[in-house]
Amino acid sequence: MAIEIDNKKLRVTGITFGLLLGLALTILSILSFYIMISISSVILISSVPFIFSVLLPIVLVVILCFNFRRRIGGFWTFKQAATGIFIMFLTAFVVQFVLRDQVFAKVIEPDMVQKTQTAMTNAVSKFLHESKASQDDIDKKMDDIQKQFESQKEVTIGKQIQGVCFSIIFMFVLALIFAAFFKKEVHIYNPGVDITNR
Repeated sequence: MAIEIDNKKLRVTGITFGLLLGLALTILSILSFYIMISISSVILISSVPFIFSVLLPIVLVVILCFNFRRRIGGFWTFKQAATGIFIMFLTAFVVQFVLRDQVFAKVIEPDMVQKTQTAMTNAVSKFLHESKASQDDIDKKMDDIQKQFESQKEVTIGKQIQGVCFSIIFMFVLALIFAAFFKKEVHIYNPGVDITNR
C-alpha cells in the first residue's frame, strides 16, 4: 500500500540529512588525510582510507537512513525511500565538493596530493627496505607510485565532468540498494470485501 508522504517534507528532510552527511564525510576525509601523513606504516596507511572512506561512512549512512525513515513517519515505499536517500546522497556530494575539494584542498591544504604522495612513498620505501627487497624492485615501486599521483594532478575539465557523472550514477545505484534495505510499507489486514446485496 502506498503511504501518503508530503513530498516537500521528503525533499527537505533529505537535504537536511544530506548536509549532515556531507559535513561528517568531509570531517572524516580531512581526519584521514592528517592521519595518513603522520604515520609511516604501510598497513596503517592502507587501512586508514578504508576505515574513513568506506566503513565509517556506511555506518553513518545506516544510522541516518533509520532516522530519516522515522522523521517522515516510520513508513515509506521503495520509491519514496530511493528518492529521499538519493537527495541525501546528492546533497552530501555537493557539500563535500565545496568544503573538501574546493575550500580544503585548494585553500587550506593546496599541497594535499604532494603530502600524501610523500607519506605513501616514505612508508612503502621503509617497508620494502625492511623486507630486504632489491633496489630495482624498490625503484620500480617508487616509479609506480609517482605515476599514480601524477595522474591525479593532471585533472582536465573533461575528466572532472566524467567523474561527476560517474559519481551521480553511483549514488543513484547506491540509493536503490539502501532503499531496498530500508523500505517499510504499511500492511493493512483486509479479510475481503462484502459484495452481498444490502
